[in-house]
Amino acid sequence: MTNIAYLSIGTNMGDRFAHLQDAIKALRANKSIQILHISSIYETEPVGYVDQAHFLNIAVKLQTTLTPKGLLHTCLNIEQKLGRIRKVRWGPRVIDLDILLYNKDNIQTDELIIPHPRMHERAFVLIPLLEIDEHIQLPSTNTPLLKLLKKIPDRKEVRLWRQINGEDASVLFGN
Repeated sequence: MTNIAYLSIGTNMGDRFAHLQDAIKALRANKSIQILHISSIYETEPVGYVDQAHFLNIAVKLQTTLTPKGLLHTCLNIEQKLGRIRKVRWGPRVIDLDILLYNKDNIQTDELIIPHPRMHERAFVLIPLLEIDEHIQLPSTNTPLLKLLKKIPDRKEVRLWRQINGEDASVLFGN
């Protein structure tokens, strides 16, 4: 069975753009994942722990045969391979891959919550996600994400860093 999932990918250490590229390459290398769409790249100020560099963020729509738990473990393995070390909550990171949505499922386990529990509060997540699909809704409430974005005060702090159109994604992130 194929499933549709949306990820948020962010980085604020070292060569941020190269880290995004590496994460996309690692996702593409997995035979159980097909990337359908990659958003433009957005630069944002940190949230929570603010004494750190700005982030680059993208959203990715993918098709997968992995279960939600399988996709989570794939994302965690990619983070580990790319050098992510978890020291400070919301602290600096080489790479961060979060599952935002998986089909229209609502999942709550000790290890995984879908939809992502704070996505509706974060403009740096919603803006790239809405670029991919402006009609997307939170499955738990069927609330349009565009409506939720309008309530977030810091949405103007999410700045376009690099516009990506369909063909550009192949050039920037490989085939």
